[in-house]
Amino acid sequence: MQAWQVHELGEPGEVMRRAEVARPTPGDGQVLLKVRAANINFPDALMCRGQYQVRPPLPFTPGVEICGETEDGRRVIANPVLPHGGFAEYAVADAAALLPAPDALDDAEAAALHIGYQTGWFGLHRRAALEAGETLLVHAAAGGVGSAAVQLGKAAGATVIGVVGGAEKAAVARELGCDLVIDRREQDVVGAVKEATGGRGADVIYDPVGGQAYAQSAKAVAFEGRIVVVGFASGSIPSPALNHALVKNYSILGLHWGLYNTKNPKLVQHCHEQLTELAARGAIKPLVSERVPLDGAAAAVQRVADGVTTGRVAVLPAPENGAAA
Repeated sequence: MQAWQVHELGEPGEVMRRAEVARPTPGDGQVLLKVRAANINFPDALMCRGQYQVRPPLPFTPGVEICGETEDGRRVIANPVLPHGGFAEYAVADAAALLPAPDALDDAEAAALHIGYQTGWFGLHRRAALEAGETLLVHAAAGGVGSAAVQLGKAAGATVIGVVGGAEKAAVARELGCDLVIDRREQDVVGAVKEATGGRGADVIYDPVGGQAYAQSAKAVAFEGRIVVVGFASGSIPSPALNHALVKNYSILGLHWGLYNTKNPKLVQHCHEQLTELAARGAIKPLVSERVPLDGAAAAVQRVADGVTTGRVAVLPAPENGAAA
């Protein structure tokens, strides 16, 4: 089969190499899946660089999120077990963790429903307890993680403020349904948030960026607000001033979604049921900005690493079949 492999660490566009390799052999409790679509996540780029908390042995195939097909023809969502990731014609996954792909979504959309939307649902509902009528601020609102949070926030009845970088991403954020879009390159983020909220600030802030974005969050969060830390796409991990959190009376909440798969997998299943229902009634629909063939995977992962994409980019090892009948 055809697969992309990383034999040495570095930039994805330089170290990912396409090769003909044997199909992976499932271990105990695992299944072989034909990859219908693989979604590109920022951790794929970090793994290529050796900068992610998970460091699979070399050589490995990146791709941590797929829509696949079982040997008996079921269409499922899965997180492949590395080193046999999703940027290949076949991948391996744990049988117990397979989730049914929603009929309302095509293969690329279904592949993009999992990590970003589960992270958003757990962050906004489980951790921050977002309520209807509250104000939600989403950093990197046009990206894969941010766009999911925007849609979930709107579905929950929140007023959503999206922070983006550049006019193109601002247009995407508006199309996603943001009530207010702030271009951090052209506007004072904190000032714009305070003006829009009558000086209160945002009740919940969803931050997959870190660095300067977190510094803005601490200044823009409301009394009894909640900052949800979900990642550091900026490459800078902030050191929050805890005395500031005390004086201003806000919460800093960490979210590592992957832990739920081992600590409380029933919640992951419950979340998927909620997401499937939201997708069925059209309240959420993953933004897939690009669908590239397998031979374009390395260049696509590099674009995601460089921060120039919007929504999600999907790799299609074979022509997409669309939603299940």
